[in-house]
Amino acid sequence: MRQDIFQAIADPTRRAILSLIAIQALTPNAMAEKFDMTRQAVSKHIKVLNECGLIRPEQSGREIYYHFNAKKMQELDHWLAQFRQNWETQFNQLDEVLSTIKKQKNEQ
Repeated sequence: MRQDIFQAIADPTRRAILSLIAIQALTPNAMAEKFDMTRQAVSKHIKVLNECGLIRPEQSGREIYYHFNAKKMQELDHWLAQFRQNWETQFNQLDEVLSTIKKQKNEQ
């Protein structure tokens, strides 16, 4: 089952895992050492992140290293960009209205 990327990043532990492996690929055991949880609990988080494509596994001998998938985050950023432009326009318009109101109050 493919996981929803927004549900995946909604969890603070999964966001922390992404932050860790954005710096350096890690094994599940190495990730578990960074958190106060079992390897099995970390594996559940890894499964969700992997299913939505935010991380990718790479076998190296007997170990599996998980890498951050920046391309997937870039896709998310591109999707959000269309909304970001709209938000910025609306915030700029609000700034202008508030500035006008402030000027009118100061003139009184």
